[in-house]
Amino acid sequence: MLEKSLKEIHEALLKKEITSAELIKESLNKSHEIQAKYNAFVTILDNAKPTDVTGEIVSGIPFGVKDNYSTKDVLSTGSSNTLKNYVPFFNATVVENLFNKGAIMVNKTVMDEFGMGGTGTTGHTGKVLNPWDKKRMCAGSSAGSACAVASGVYPYALGSDTGDSIRKPAAFCGIVGYKPTYGLLSRYGLFPFASSLDHCGVLTRSVEDAAIVVDAVKGKDPKDMTSWDSKNINLTASLDNDIKGKKLFYIKEIVDIENYPHASAELKEHLANFQEKIALFRKNGLIIEEVSINKDLLNAIPAVYVVLSCAEATSNMSNLTGIIFGPRSNKTNINEMIRDHRTLGFSPLIKRRFVIGSYVLQKENQERYFKNAQRVRRLIVDEMKKLFKEYDGLILPVSSGPAKLLEQNDDVIDENTNVLEEHLQIGNFGGFPSITIPDGFVNNLPVGLNITGNCYEDAKVLNIAYKLEELMPYKNQIAREVEK
Repeated sequence: MLEKSLKEIHEALLKKEITSAELIKESLNKSHEIQAKYNAFVTILDNAKPTDVTGEIVSGIPFGVKDNYSTKDVLSTGSSNTLKNYVPFFNATVVENLFNKGAIMVNKTVMDEFGMGGTGTTGHTGKVLNPWDKKRMCAGSSAGSACAVASGVYPYALGSDTGDSIRKPAAFCGIVGYKPTYGLLSRYGLFPFASSLDHCGVLTRSVEDAAIVVDAVKGKDPKDMTSWDSKNINLTASLDNDIKGKKLFYIKEIVDIENYPHASAELKEHLANFQEKIALFRKNGLIIEEVSINKDLLNAIPAVYVVLSCAEATSNMSNLTGIIFGPRSNKTNINEMIRDHRTLGFSPLIKRRFVIGSYVLQKENQERYFKNAQRVRRLIVDEMKKLFKEYDGLILPVSSGPAKLLEQNDDVIDENTNVLEEHLQIGNFGGFPSITIPDGFVNNLPVGLNITGNCYEDAKVLNIAYKLEELMPYKNQIAREVEK
């Protein structure tokens, strides 16, 4: 039953064809099965209780929560040894909103440590394996959420997205990943990574389910001053398939195969698949045009992201000392206690990012690195906003191909494809609504395309994605391991 859509499950509950308790049992059984296969969860809540089924579509239905959301009385580790025993006393706002509507949390999902990674391999409980091919990664940082939704554990899970952490795992697992406009969802209770880039969001198996969940949790929150009043927005009701006259653009410098002299077979197939889908969408009424953007500006995207995200992370996580919370060192000197906690508790990737963040924030380096990165971020956002005056959205392939092999994970940017791999960060730079949907297979593994639009135009972006999803046969697909 949990492989069906939210509306189908809700209808079955209303007709008493199944009960909330039966759904929980099914979800928990699948959770343990998927955990044994792919290591998707930090915590499985075997004591989850059923709720009343009401007019709320999410009522009585299980869901998952990424482990960087605060969940009252439930372990919330951020997939880090520094918080391996941390149990909060409050719920994140989006989690509380789902509880208030009768949704049932059944597990907390593995992520890259504190969201600072794109592989799903740096969590303190181990690597998350891709449900299509266990030799491949899920991407990150919302790896466990993507794996669980793709495997049919439940119809949706919460994720967070600072650079592409919802949208790329969604693509690699063959599902939908949606990051709304900055502030549509409250970030209260989300462990902060880079506050100006962090977004809450959802992973689902259809665009409609993404709209339903975000409608259930959005809204202005007095505990988050960046949230805004969205009571006049109804994303689900706006899904009408009307795309007449809608215009999208793609960036020539990112998708032109001539720009990749060392293109792999997977990259060639992926870009060919993208062009085939563009032809299909044009045939069905969308206007899609090619635009050029200064290559220097595009090439700066990954560096800008690294500088800004590491700087903000260094500041946000300065409270992780081992004194306030987290495992405490047996040293008696406070400085030694903090040194032990931060040296022994963090993975090498996290420590490297903290070093970068500290370096670019040093007084003598701020102008050259941090402030220049802020200026270039503004140039990129201004360029996008200029294009969004003429176009309804940007459409691009999510990455250079399907999920990467785990053995190839060296966390080093490939200069040949760095912009193609990192362009989703544009959505975080500008706080733009951005959604990934599956658009086919390369080497028998799922790939995705992304649609990003202007701020506050979430309904338009989702409606375009909804129509494109209808034109392809990948809605509500469940992962199946590929024979290799």
